[in-house]
Amino acid sequence: VNLVESGGGLVQTGGSLTIACKASERHDTHNVMAWFRRAPGKEREFVAGITWIVGRPSYSDSVKGRFNISRDKALNTMYLQMTDLKPEDAAIYYCAAAQQWSMTTLESRFAHWGQGTQVTVSS
Repeated sequence: VNLVESGGGLVQTGGSLTIACKASERHDTHNVMAWFRRAPGKEREFVAGITWIVGRPSYSDSVKGRFNISRDKALNTMYLQMTDLKPEDAAIYYCAAAQQWSMTTLESRFAHWGQGTQVTVSS
């Protein structure tokens, strides 16, 4: 499974940005897809995830209420709509797919990763 992120860029504090992740192919066994991020000097962390078939979302506490994860089955594409962005949201955002049925936030469970897209938030 090849994952390609797009849509990153520069946005002001309080602004909005939507990033996308397109999968080259879909397998029903890869039912969990997620967004992780890595800020400078920090470890990569879970941001949001979604179960592909049902579309059930999951969010980290730091983004809950501000970010929305969704997917378009027909386009094999997952989205992360980010609103009310803060400087601490600045990071490289990675798309990932896990070969399991139920939601997980564990990085080790995700076997497929995109190359990342940079999100910069100016204060």
